[in-house]
Amino acid sequence: MPSESAARRGEPSWVWSAGQDRRLRLIVGASAIAGQNVLDLGCGVGAYSRRLAQLGGLVVGLEVDWTRAIAARQAGLGVVVAVGERLPFSADAFDLCLLHEVLEHVADDGQTLAEVARVLRPAGRAILFVPNRWWPFETHGVMWRGRYLFGNAPLVNYLPDPLRNRLAPHVRIYTAHSLLRLLDGLPLRIVAHRYVFPGYDKLTRRRPRLGGCLRRLSYALEETPLQRFGLSHLLVLEKPPLVGSLERTSNLPLPGCPRDDDPSSE
Repeated sequence: MPSESAARRGEPSWVWSAGQDRRLRLIVGASAIAGQNVLDLGCGVGAYSRRLAQLGGLVVGLEVDWTRAIAARQAGLGVVVAVGERLPFSADAFDLCLLHEVLEHVADDGQTLAEVARVLRPAGRAILFVPNRWWPFETHGVMWRGRYLFGNAPLVNYLPDPLRNRLAPHVRIYTAHSLLRLLDGLPLRIVAHRYVFPGYDKLTRRRPRLGGCLRRLSYALEETPLQRFGLSHLLVLEKPPLVGSLERTSNLPLPGCPRDDDPSSE
């Protein structure tokens, strides 16, 4: 059953899955972890924080929900209770900021990204996973006649904005163009952008052959123009290095991502 805050904040990652393991590999492929100061913004119960720490990151979690923050602390993680729009950290404090399916839930996504840019060190990176408008299901449920209905709602995000936002006022959805508008004026450059399909973990546990087949098909679609119908955007951003400093060359764009000089990059 979903928690009481599921409508406003989504459900945290209670059980680690193959799909999350794949996302972790994408995160590691986008930025160095070992020895880095990492902010896991919207860390939930600490699923990603724990694994980033195991890889050598010096991880601080940030969570707005007390219950989830306490669960993460009980797991031995360092967690601060605060909101993304007012990060309680000094400027240039982190090498990496992770926002895993968080930006769509904050009160002000533009201000949250401005705060991310502020606390990132020069040449630091932010990695964002956010829901893609062209995925054919609204995965956060809908509001119907004053009640929250948890689960996947088909085709809701294909509706015009006024109707879509009446059904899902509790969560944002993003296109590539809306992400670009959100970044306008911020000191963050796009290193890589791609779309990520789900891992179908629940289905695979119930029906291994069907789930495995869908997983292989979906991951193959990520290398085709149909990637635009993926579940999530994966956006890798970088704060420009200081003038006169050396550019980092060890972290290349993710496999399957357009390079910085690729004219097809959005």
